[in-house]
Amino acid sequence: MAKHIWQLVAAMILSCSCFAQTSAGQNTPLTGPVAKRFAAPPFSGRQHKAVPQPQVTKEDLDQLKQTIVEQNVQQQKRFDAMQQQNQRLAQQLQQTEDKLSSAEQEIKGLKSVQDPQIVKLQNAVAEVRSTLAVTSSFVKEEKAHLPERDHPSSLHYKGVNITPGGYVTGDTVYRTRATGGDTPTAWSSLPYEGADAYKLSEFHGGGRASRLTVLIEGQTKWGTLRGYAEGDFLGVGAGSNNNQSNSYDFRQRVLYAEAKTNTGWTFAGGQLWSLATEGKKGISSAPVDNAGPLVIDSNNTAGFIWARQYGFRVVKSMNKVAFGISVENPQLVYTASMAGNTPYAVLGSSGNASGSYNSAISSCTPSTSIVNYTNEADKDANGITVNVAVPVYKTVNSCSNVTNISFNKAPDTLVKLAFDPGFGHYEVFGIAGIAHETIYPGETTDSNLYGGLTDSKTGQVVAPALTTAGAIANSIVTGGLGASFRIPVIRNLLSFGAKGLVGPGVGRYGQATLADVTANAWGGLSPIHNVSGMLSVEATPNLRLTLYLYYGGDYAGREDYANAGTTSLGAPSAAQSTKGIWGGTWKAPTKAAVGYGSRQLNNSTCNSISAPGYNGSSTGYYAGASCGAQTRNVQEVTGGYWFDIYKGDRGRLRQGMQYGYGVREGWSGAPLSIGGAGIGAKGIDNMVWTTFRYYLP
Repeated sequence: MAKHIWQLVAAMILSCSCFAQTSAGQNTPLTGPVAKRFAAPPFSGRQHKAVPQPQVTKEDLDQLKQTIVEQNVQQQKRFDAMQQQNQRLAQQLQQTEDKLSSAEQEIKGLKSVQDPQIVKLQNAVAEVRSTLAVTSSFVKEEKAHLPERDHPSSLHYKGVNITPGGYVTGDTVYRTRATGGDTPTAWSSLPYEGADAYKLSEFHGGGRASRLTVLIEGQTKWGTLRGYAEGDFLGVGAGSNNNQSNSYDFRQRVLYAEAKTNTGWTFAGGQLWSLATEGKKGISSAPVDNAGPLVIDSNNTAGFIWARQYGFRVVKSMNKVAFGISVENPQLVYTASMAGNTPYAVLGSSGNASGSYNSAISSCTPSTSIVNYTNEADKDANGITVNVAVPVYKTVNSCSNVTNISFNKAPDTLVKLAFDPGFGHYEVFGIAGIAHETIYPGETTDSNLYGGLTDSKTGQVVAPALTTAGAIANSIVTGGLGASFRIPVIRNLLSFGAKGLVGPGVGRYGQATLADVTANAWGGLSPIHNVSGMLSVEATPNLRLTLYLYYGGDYAGREDYANAGTTSLGAPSAAQSTKGIWGGTWKAPTKAAVGYGSRQLNNSTCNSISAPGYNGSSTGYYAGASCGAQTRNVQEVTGGYWFDIYKGDRGRLRQGMQYGYGVREGWSGAPLSIGGAGIGAKGIDNMVWTTFRYYLP
């Protein structure tokens, strides 16, 4: 009986040795003493010598094509053979397992368990079972890797994985009120009712929102190294237009490097989504982990809180809690009404081209006004010498920069605490920044126009002479607090979320990028009270369909610094002195608007239709002056759907549609008459987007 069992064990050992052959034709060594006795010799391939390349001809190309086709056929045959081999190995493993179980049962049936031969037999069976487990694991691993080898999700290069991604899209937008923008909505520029554009609708379409991404990952003993880059074609070149070629610039969206340790620490630096942006779980640098609105509009939804800018962050992730701190690129969004005697200040510039910032000026508007009168002797019709008043003119150019670059004292500092207790995701965060400027008390509009001039009637100097003396430095602190939550009302079917940010000087973190600082009565920076928030409902009725509904808004508070001392001089009129000499005389200065949303701001044009502009002999593309009401709030209600036409290992094909109802309201200004209501402004836009997209798998 023992002899029979020995023969059975030897047969199983010999059969196990053949299972080590891999699908690539190499031998994987077995372990243990059995492996030493029965391991197959290693595969030895023949090295090919390099063949000099002849001059390429059409026949060579045809032969190369034929060779590639044959190689593809051979590769498919090898792949099919590997699959068949794995199936055979699995069958042999099962047969060996059955024989091994039968041998163990026979061993248990022997009475002389203390017999040395029986003990050796038991040890041999145990060794075969161990070898069998190793071989079975190897076969399963090879089988699992077969699809990956045929269709790899990443490219392997020098120890790192490179994963391309992105999508190609065709988007359209229709707006009942023209904005002059593409599919992204310029929220702070929705036209007011009196604007020329308010009488016209607009349609635009294109593929500029198409996005390209690449993720590079490398594993180390202590963690993971990552590099990520993302871009689209929503950049605008100096000559970009829709006339014929519709060519637009590729622009950076996200570019960062990251190191993530096995102990839960993450260090990331580059152009990132701000730490203020809501995430889906924990605190992640990856854009795919953002909980942004699912809309087609590339400018998201009014009230969405975010920024993409330079940042360096440190994050500690624990079981259900994550804490992060970051320093990020600062910038001021400055809007101010200024009285004639409000001092000028410098807080930035248009940028320096040599420093890789855009220094272009978009437009300059000359303004010519009478600043004084002089006396000139002339002869009348009777030849008698008389004094005549001659106006003195001054032209001032008012220029607008393409981009305003603020001179920043320090980076913005952000902190965030995220919770994932098992039911929903919750965040609290804070933002702090410092703004600074130089104020010139001797530089005002009145001094620029009338500085040092004397009133011909009173003999008094009407405005101080222009001077840069006495310049002072000024700094203020800005910042805000925010929070968000996102909960599954019905798990994997319906979710509800809310997010808000409130504080002085955080307007640029809201989607409408409303002003966050203005000027006070003495010309110093003053933060604007900002509020941004958004509510979201998202549903997935089935695996192909996604529905969404959002309401959000951005608000900039009224900062009115007008008082009895904030005044402006009007243009002079001609008057003779007591000696009969002509000169200028000025009325008493009048109270003027200072700050943001001032009640003294003249909004009279908001009640009338703007006259078109003029350029030589053409008016078509020159809109008239718009209502000057400074934005109080921008709100939007929007909803839409995404439908997956196809989603599989060949990518993803989606179609979507979105409707948006946008409202922009301006702060009321000065009334038409004493005791009357202030003049405000409002604009409403109905918008529809469509999209057709293909995503890389």
